[in-house]
Amino acid sequence: MRTTLFLLAGILLLAAFLILARLFSTNYPSATNWATALFVVFWFAITGANMWVGVNKAGYSPSEEFPILLLLFGLPTVLAVLLRWKVL
Repeated sequence: MRTTLFLLAGILLLAAFLILARLFSTNYPSATNWATALFVVFWFAITGANMWVGVNKAGYSPSEEFPILLLLFGLPTVLAVLLRWKVL
């Protein structure tokens, strides 16, 4: 359940970044590129912190947490890149 909520949070955060980028794109044409890049960096920091909590606080091993990190980071990031490439 927590993984699903994290994925939903990532997609909603991506939507917020892209909405802001579209609002600023009239004055700054590269706003969508910046928003996508900032989202990827910000989302990597969040998922990295989630992995750190899972390893240090919850007691999971890094080998157990790494596939979750890949899933949580990979899906919203691929979605961001695809949206930037095909839609924006």
